[in-house]
Amino acid sequence: MYTLTKKEAHGLQFVELTNADQTTKATLCLNQGGRLSDLVFNGIAVLADYAPSTYKDNYASSILFPFANRIKDGTYSFEDYEYRLDCNEVDKNNALHGLVYDKTFECSGEDLQANYGSVTLNYHYDGSCKGFPFKFKMKLTYKLSDDDLSLSVEIKNKDAKALPFTLGWHPYFVSKNIDESSLHFDSETQFLCDTQQIVSGTCPFNIEMPYHLKGVTLDDGYELQSDAVEFHTPEYLLIIGSTSEKNYLQLYTPNTSNVIAIEPMTGAADSFNNAIGLQTLQPNAEYDVTWTIVFKDLRD
Repeated sequence: MYTLTKKEAHGLQFVELTNADQTTKATLCLNQGGRLSDLVFNGIAVLADYAPSTYKDNYASSILFPFANRIKDGTYSFEDYEYRLDCNEVDKNNALHGLVYDKTFECSGEDLQANYGSVTLNYHYDGSCKGFPFKFKMKLTYKLSDDDLSLSVEIKNKDAKALPFTLGWHPYFVSKNIDESSLHFDSETQFLCDTQQIVSGTCPFNIEMPYHLKGVTLDDGYELQSDAVEFHTPEYLLIIGSTSEKNYLQLYTPNTSNVIAIEPMTGAADSFNNAIGLQTLQPNAEYDVTWTIVFKDLRD
């Protein structure tokens, strides 16, 4: 039987889903945007082990909403009004990674069975940020089994006016040896970026798969032709899937050995200005997406 345990550490509140023999677990931090802070399958840690105190710098596993990635200079126009967001990426003068990554979520339900466990987290945004004065409700449902984890995100517009959005997820994965690891995804288009890491154009993407990661440094975005992204390591294989109709991908290699961020998104960087993947949610309308991580143990 899967169990749900509530914990406190570093002044933060966590909930942890665990299988019966304690070999598979998912840990969620309620105070840091309901993010996935730890994920272990069959005794193998697949997420990078970042301390909670570093989260403000790496945004590890944060939910990116109402925009994924960056908004140039924190400014955008929507329905003939101009808005200005706080630029939390100070060195590049951008608004970065949305508005919910540091908010506190509340547990609202759980479902614990012999072969899986799930927990639902909620957050209500009151529209108090002048740069995004649109009320919404967000529900996160994490479901864990011995060989997969799904994250379902549901957004409901609680305002009297339409709101613009893109949505993303920012997990960092760890490999025993990144030089012996590779990616496989289907893309024909890579985004070009300026010095602010803002999309400035596109170019054809024609690298043959698998995309070997030895000696590679990445901070690049792609438009995907399918929803699946594979991450091959010496110990395990992950297949990341999405229910989104259109899919985008950001890849980033931090200054941490054997770590890569593989970020599924529903739109590109600066979507509020370039409209790449931008969607509009009408009053009382809902949007949902589910990302799934399928795990395969490659050890003998």
